[in-house]
Amino acid sequence: MRFDHLARTPANEPWRAIVGTIIVGLGFFVIGTGVLLVGKAVELILGLPAPSDPAQIFGDPVFGLVMVLLSIAAVLPLVFGTAALVQHRRPGTLSSVAGRLRWPWLLRCAGLAVLALLLGQIAQVAALSMSGEEYSDLFGWVGWPRFLPALLVIVLLVPFQAATEEYIFRGWFVQAVGVHVRNPVWAILIGSLLFASLHGYSWVGLLDVFAFGAVMGWLAVRTGGLEAPIALHVMNNMLAFGLSAASGSLEDALDQGKTPIPWQALSGTVVQLGVYAIGVLYLSKKRSVSTISG
Repeated sequence: MRFDHLARTPANEPWRAIVGTIIVGLGFFVIGTGVLLVGKAVELILGLPAPSDPAQIFGDPVFGLVMVLLSIAAVLPLVFGTAALVQHRRPGTLSSVAGRLRWPWLLRCAGLAVLALLLGQIAQVAALSMSGEEYSDLFGWVGWPRFLPALLVIVLLVPFQAATEEYIFRGWFVQAVGVHVRNPVWAILIGSLLFASLHGYSWVGLLDVFAFGAVMGWLAVRTGGLEAPIALHVMNNMLAFGLSAASGSLEDALDQGKTPIPWQALSGTVVQLGVYAIGVLYLSKKRSVSTISG
């Protein structure tokens, strides 16, 4: 079976996908809210600085980053548990047609993701420069004492946060819809809309997130697993949070609607996703990556 049809097991009646999706959806908000409330309590107990901006939840940006990433990563066990207990299937089928994450393939995709992100950044800076827009605020240096704590958090937690989002939107949702429909296009598009709706960016940012989700969903089906989506998502978030931390604007990264995203940034999106998609398809064919379950 294709990746999007892996939930079509004899023991998995169609209603289980619907109930499971409700559980995962509610759990995403309940667990996420619970983690943030615990973080707020910890902030008060430890006497950390209160937020100066009413739109922010936490005063310390590094602590805020920790809690935001954990509020998403904590949902991953629920996704695996729902697949096992509600759908009566191996949680590993959420990862790929092999029933597990194919780590060598994921690492190759990670290397390709670095190249795609680098070319995307170059394209974005070139577009901003040619249109006369300022781009110096994209890069900056706050100093090692402030950067290192944020870098440690980013390296340790972003992989789990990004992977969790992929398991929910390109894993669980695509396969849940795949129980009921044969064509994966609907699952990919609807899942991408839901994914974008959870972000607070301006229209440019939302279009970027939707395009990202659609391409990642398509690659998941075409390559038979979440390795390619997870690799780019992890590297993309590490770069985004890393640049914000380096320039001392981590608060802006946590408040997605605070800084409007210029339309020229879409040039970077096109280059990044185009290079990555073409590269992944080429490598998957060259490496004979399985796209159907054995």
